Amino acid sequence: MDIENLNIERKLRIVFMGTPDFSVPVLDSLIKNYGVKAVVTQPDKIVGRTGKIAKPPIKILAEQNNILVIQPDKIKEHVEEIISLDPDIIITCAYGQILPKELLDYPKYGCINVHASLLPKLRGGAPIHRAIINGYSKTGVTIMFMAPGMDDGDIITQKEIIIEDTDTASTLHDKLSKLGSELLIETLPSIFNRTIIRTPQDSSKATFAPCIKPEDEKLDFSKTTIQIYNQIRGLNSFPGAYFMLDGKRIKVWESIITNDYDSSKLNGEIVKIYKEGIGVKTSNGIIILTNIQPEGKSKMQALDYVNGLHETIIGKIIG
Repeated sequence: MDIENLNIERKLRIVFMGTPDFSVPVLDSLIKNYGVKAVVTQPDKIVGRTGKIAKPPIKILAEQNNILVIQPDKIKEHVEEIISLDPDIIITCAYGQILPKELLDYPKYGCINVHASLLPKLRGGAPIHRAIINGYSKTGVTIMFMAPGMDDGDIITQKEIIIEDTDTASTLHDKLSKLGSELLIETLPSIFNRTIIRTPQDSSKATFAPCIKPEDEKLDFSKTTIQIYNQIRGLNSFPGAYFMLDGKRIKVWESIITNDYDSSKLNGEIVKIYKEGIGVKTSNGIIILTNIQPEGKSKMQALDYVNGLHETIIGKIIG
């Protein structure tokens, strides 16, 4: 991009919509490369037991850069306010609300979205978690035109990355956030120059990534070792997988796959205490739970938890 074009594009009226940490690098790149006229984000929320009000991460960055912030409870009730900004383009990233058609149709360069998957795979609100939980070997970022449906608009550009065996939702989140910010800046010139090629999604190949529900967090030891291992990684660092032991909830943050197997034990039975942690029978092997968080306590090594008990837990059934 030459300096003349850059100066022209800095005058573009860009409205950005996003809310969580994932969106921050994307907005930051936009501010540094183009400038942003306004930011639309979710309302402040009460967090924790203290009742303190927390600003969305995107709002904090916008305020630091003296950018107008709009926080509608329902975006459809603020369409006229956003249109009054006369946006040339609306860019969204993990905003959290569906945009009304009137808003989608207004900007001359359209409304585009930065989505954390290789669409049409993993449409929905939890593509990072589900990519790991589902055992995907790769994922990526898609820049797409928005449409009235859920993540079903035309694809503009994509870039993929490998999901490492050691990746968690937290580490993959950071990788994809960085990738998304870079890919957006690479893609925007072709949008403004109108040289892009729109690729419709093949909906017959679509998979879905619904938001994580409480029932998704509970470990089921009738599943295979790798399925449980992926579930633990896919829920780390939020909201966390868990099991119940003696009526109390214990979260699991890390685990190790073993080649051990004992067909005489029940699924969910604690069969052995390893030097790394607690060995639990699965449908096809034994998984070692290495880092846990007992109810009301901080994270700890599983062996420290076992050593602090006044009884053996070998033979107990968890689930």
